[in-house]
Amino acid sequence: MQSPDYCNVCTVGTGQAGAAIVFGAKCVASAHDNQLSENSREFSNRMGDFQQFEPDFYQSGYYINDQEQPAYVYEDAAHQDVDYDVPPPGVFAPSMGLGSPDPLYTGQMFQPAKDTGTAAYTGADTFEDEPPLLEELGINFDHIWQKTLTVLNPLKQADGSIMHETDLTGPILFCVALGATLLMAGKIHFGYVYGISAMGCLGMYTLLNLMSLVAVSYGCVASVLGYCLLPMVGLSTFAIFFSLQGILGTLFALLVIGWCSLSASKIFISTLAMEGQQLLVAYPCALLYGVFALLTVF
Repeated sequence: MQSPDYCNVCTVGTGQAGAAIVFGAKCVASAHDNQLSENSREFSNRMGDFQQFEPDFYQSGYYINDQEQPAYVYEDAAHQDVDYDVPPPGVFAPSMGLGSPDPLYTGQMFQPAKDTGTAAYTGADTFEDEPPLLEELGINFDHIWQKTLTVLNPLKQADGSIMHETDLTGPILFCVALGATLLMAGKIHFGYVYGISAMGCLGMYTLLNLMSLVAVSYGCVASVLGYCLLPMVGLSTFAIFFSLQGILGTLFALLVIGWCSLSASKIFISTLAMEGQQLLVAYPCALLYGVFALLTVF
């Protein structure tokens, strides 16, 4: 057992520790109350300053009672009815001093009135006097027919004025017809037809410009060579029903080649005034149409 003196010492030590804790808690609470009191006084001082500043905050001369002000009525003479047809004094008007103004428009809508100050109106701008649409597009069936007859008859004299026109309607039709007849014969050669035609026209264009004194256009060369392709279309049509891989077929193909080259050279000679040079022009034409004949026969 412990001695009584030791128990008394423990009791005294425990009592002092508890008193120290209670004293510390009271000190903390007192400090917290002092801080709250100081914050309250500072807030009260700031609110007092704001209340003093509030009467001067955003002061202006506008008040809500001013919204019901009466409207002003201007009775100045300058705002009265004014005749705008009469210019004010000191201002220049185009119609002043230039005679009577232009008369009012009295014609019908969408129809121009006659100009009385110029020559008499002839009415040449009506729809009846306009050229046909095909003629504006450069498609003349009469000239197409005449060129076709010239190609079909190699012995006929060619009209140079007609052959000098750049007409590509007939050549395009004959190229499409040649490709279609080859397709009916089981040969898909549309690309070859167009490619060989373009390259052949380019070569003949270069050769004719070197040989002749008269300049010739690429469109004219393409037009003549395209029209002279018509006998080759007949050969390809014949190849649909009969085979050309024989002696008779070869002779027929040579006849068509000579026909096309003779017609083309005749037209070039009459158009470019190259008398005495038909054989020189017919030779490259024969080479070109010979390629089309090979496509048709084989």
